[in-house]
Amino acid sequence: MSGTPTFDGKLPTRILLVEDNDANRRLLSDFLSFCGYKIHSVATGTDFFSALTEFCPNLILLDLKLPGIDGFTLLEQLKHSIEWQHIPVIVISAFAFKADQQRAISLGASQYLIKPVGLENLKQAVSQELQCLN
Repeated sequence: MSGTPTFDGKLPTRILLVEDNDANRRLLSDFLSFCGYKIHSVATGTDFFSALTEFCPNLILLDLKLPGIDGFTLLEQLKHSIEWQHIPVIVISAFAFKADQQRAISLGASQYLIKPVGLENLKQAVSQELQCLN
């Protein structure tokens, strides 16, 4: 596909989307797929690490309020893992309090977007994080 964003110059960039709301997950997945990214989405925190292993994402979009294991815990575990700590994480959450934002950033999130997130803002944030990897 011409014009497809790539991480390694050969394959489309892989984004793992962790979002429990079905409508949000479909919207974000469809939009990012349209932008040329390869998307794998999961609805629960319990599916997170198996998805990491199977999909090997270049970037993670992470909701904080999830069934099973919350996003703060996932972020903390991810950033303590030698194997996965290099993967940038953009938090997308309805938690709008500064304390939640600061906690996520201190745990290793690269960016924090508050829902409802504008699709162009999301596209820009994703592009910015991926440029930092190249």
